[in-house]
Amino acid sequence: MTGQAPPPHLDTGALIIGAGPAGLFQAFQLGLLEIPCRIVDALPHAGGQCVELYGHKPIYDIPGTPVTTGAGLAESLLAQIAPFQVPMHLGEQVATLEREQPGDAEALWLATTSAGTRFRAKAVVIAAGVGAFVPKRLSVEGAEAHEGRSLFYHPSDLSRFAGQSVVVHGGEEAAVEAALGLVGVARDVTLLHRRDVFRADDALLAALRQRLDTGDIQIAVGQPSAFDGRSLTIDTPDGETRALPLDALIVCQGISPRLGPIADWGLELERKQIPVDTQRFQTREAGLYAVGDINTYPGKRKLIVSAFHEATLAAWAVAERVFDGKVPPLQYTTTSTRLRELLGAPPQP
Repeated sequence: MTGQAPPPHLDTGALIIGAGPAGLFQAFQLGLLEIPCRIVDALPHAGGQCVELYGHKPIYDIPGTPVTTGAGLAESLLAQIAPFQVPMHLGEQVATLEREQPGDAEALWLATTSAGTRFRAKAVVIAAGVGAFVPKRLSVEGAEAHEGRSLFYHPSDLSRFAGQSVVVHGGEEAAVEAALGLVGVARDVTLLHRRDVFRADDALLAALRQRLDTGDIQIAVGQPSAFDGRSLTIDTPDGETRALPLDALIVCQGISPRLGPIADWGLELERKQIPVDTQRFQTREAGLYAVGDINTYPGKRKLIVSAFHEATLAAWAVAERVFDGKVPPLQYTTTSTRLRELLGAPPQP
């Protein structure tokens, strides 16, 4: 019996691996050069490390922006690339990357994600930051067998839990947000943490207190010790054991960066970073570029503003490859009719 045929490749000019600030601005610069691109990220939302680690923390060193937050910066960058309608494949990690014809420097790149999505691109830009952010797993024996059925990590769509009895495990912002988001959706919601103190934005904590007062959310204190898919056993601080019946367990214990498959792509890493030149930000492989925290070169500074500069020069290098050596003329958004059309800006008076 033969297996199902793999899906066809999605062809694109450039594939961007990473949807953090570097990857999003890379898409903007490629859009100005009229190079079609797609973005892939292991997280279920755009923003990367900025949103995960600094979502509500102030950032003061973005040019022309006295202060913003990680989430605010991501929103601005998404709004900036909106005119280009860039397809985004979120919640997928690029598992393999290889040339269509091995050894041919002019060959197209082939990539496959953890979800089985396949891409074919003239150029690939790795903007993966410090690596793919993956959820911290539930450290209970046998938990893996229930993933995707009754065990979920940082789900983006809470509507799937309608009418269910749900336990949310975690003590920080993501867990509090998930519990609040389930009110009115799930049949009942229990928020589980090792102690009854939570770390989150003041507004979220106020909303949580309100839902606790109304009984919409219950609190359970303890550490998971067993899970069979229908009941979660926890060890409480007083040494007792308690069973929490459930339909779904949502684990929001945070995320951690892992270099993951990038380490297997033969890129001759230096301290888990990819060496690039500073003219094209190209790796030692033709048509493969790296921008942002994932790359390294003499004088490298891990700053968002540096990533924007790198993405700009990388875009021009990609253009030279995509357009077979014919580099587009330099245009300015203040004066170029074509760029204003691409951006949906009103024509000049």
